[in-house]
Amino acid sequence: MDSLYISDLDGTLLGADGTLSAASTEILRSLLSKGMKFTVASARSVSSIQNVLAGLELNLPVIEFNGAMVSDFDTKEHHFINSVDSSVVEDVLSLVEDSGNSAFVSAFTGSEDRLYYSSVTGEGMQWYLNNRRFNSDRRLKQLGDIRECLDNRVICVNVTGRIEKVEGLEAELRKQFPDSLAIHCLQDHYSPGFYWLTAHSIKASKANAIQFLQYFTGTTDRELVVFGDNSNDIGMFKIADRAVAVSNATEELKVLADEIIGVSDADSVALYLKNDLMNNAED
Repeated sequence: MDSLYISDLDGTLLGADGTLSAASTEILRSLLSKGMKFTVASARSVSSIQNVLAGLELNLPVIEFNGAMVSDFDTKEHHFINSVDSSVVEDVLSLVEDSGNSAFVSAFTGSEDRLYYSSVTGEGMQWYLNNRRFNSDRRLKQLGDIRECLDNRVICVNVTGRIEKVEGLEAELRKQFPDSLAIHCLQDHYSPGFYWLTAHSIKASKANAIQFLQYFTGTTDRELVVFGDNSNDIGMFKIADRAVAVSNATEELKVLADEIIGVSDADSVALYLKNDLMNNAED
């Protein structure tokens, strides 16, 4: 059976430095040129995905913001959007302020993607702002009042900082919005000690986005093979025909895996894809 391959990025396809290695790039280029159906499902935005996969020509849309959007890799056109109700966003922003934090808000104006912020509190948020400026992120826009973002479709509210700064806020968000928000709190792959707390629509998941992508691209008849490393990959592991975890994955995810391969820093996903396509060709 032909397969549809979908991989997480950070901690899975990318190396420990947050880049796609030259070896993985070469393997993926070759496999894509031969017609491999492959894409990625990430917590990143499509702009960030473009940056790290600049050497590839993907033949399928990408899944961004943990499944809140499915977008064209080249044009950034959004085919699928799950935004958060504006009244919920307003309450979330109040809780963020009450906790002594500040937020970055990813939104869609109807024609452009935006990354809004107002004030910046804490070293984690300052690092993220510096990082976005360094990467010349055109989405970035400062507002006098972060609530001005409510005029747009809000995709994600993000707070980053050390665990003591975000764990109380995470608990309060889970308590107040169990039926409205999907909450993720994950340690930064590249800055140990810092955590990303993100709030999306409850409907936003990699699993839901994959199911949309399958119908949108006419790949429902293909075996679904997924690769991941963390808790935000659980949903897609549960719907996959074959779930593959890298060996640096969380124990929680490994329990759900059909196979466990090498670490993300050893081109393990790319090498697995190469071997799998070779085996399929021989069958």
